[in-house]
Amino acid sequence: MRLFLQEQRPLMIVYIAQLLVITLIYRLDGYRNLMVSLYAGIISLLLLLGYLAFRFIANRSFYKRLEQPLTGESLTGESSAESSHTPLAEALHLLLKTQFRHYTTDLHNYKHKIEGHLQFINQWAHQMKTPISVIHLILQDDDDPRFAAIGDELDRLKKGLDLVLYTARLDTFEHDFHVEKLPLQRIVRHVTSEQKRLFIRRRIYPSIRIDSGLTVATDEKWLSFALTQLLTNAVRYTLKEQGTLFFNGYTRENQVVLEIRDEGIGIPQSDLPRVFDPYFTGENGRRFQESTGMGLFLVKQICDKLGHALEIESKVDEGTAVRIIFADSSGHTAQ
Repeated sequence: MRLFLQEQRPLMIVYIAQLLVITLIYRLDGYRNLMVSLYAGIISLLLLLGYLAFRFIANRSFYKRLEQPLTGESLTGESSAESSHTPLAEALHLLLKTQFRHYTTDLHNYKHKIEGHLQFINQWAHQMKTPISVIHLILQDDDDPRFAAIGDELDRLKKGLDLVLYTARLDTFEHDFHVEKLPLQRIVRHVTSEQKRLFIRRRIYPSIRIDSGLTVATDEKWLSFALTQLLTNAVRYTLKEQGTLFFNGYTRENQVVLEIRDEGIGIPQSDLPRVFDPYFTGENGRRFQESTGMGLFLVKQICDKLGHALEIESKVDEGTAVRIIFADSSGHTAQ
């Protein structure tokens, strides 16, 4: 009703104005019968009210639809509300259906292009892994110190390719994960073993304190990637010689907690609220040019999709602790 009155307001103003003008003209011409003028004005007003009532009834569903948010059903003609058959309402509905059809077509084409691009990225990354593996095998046959440096750079390149792959797969996460009950210690030891070259190069020792009976419900591949990102960050920002990276597993209120704590430079308190934002590198990122700002973002996204909570604490020059909390788990297998 409010929208209808707002639309008809100009008509009512013009009607009142023209009624006053006509009445004034008759009075100036000498016609001064007030009762006849009032009678004519009442009849004219009743005719106007009848017209407005007819317009409102004929377009009631049209105005009701305009006051409600548009949905795909209302645009495609599948709405349960009765349709108005006035020319204006039908023309507007046809226009909206046409625009919605163009929108869905463009959206489908855009989605198809994105999927094609992601498929290309996945194939390219997989193809790049093959020559990297071959080069690694070649380097293992020679003890030249220069080859050790090349191996380190290959490890960095492999991590970069994994980052690309997992970022591309994140949108189709529900098609690429398998949750099962797994020993937490085994997962952590596998990840640290895969990164032993990094530990040796940076002279950092991994300390694993996890009960062998501690189990978690998770996807091993995605969790291993998340742990690799946390491990790489921890090692990168640990500058002191002979540092230690601590992996502590324990239960807290029937939840399993994995804590990764380093002895690095720490994160300023002003940066902590934003460390999980994409491409955010912060103050430390300006000091270390290798930072991409995507590692912690991906860790957060993966943990959210796996149903794991994530906590982070840090103090400048003392280190950082990241905790992955595995919900709804008793934490121990039968011995």
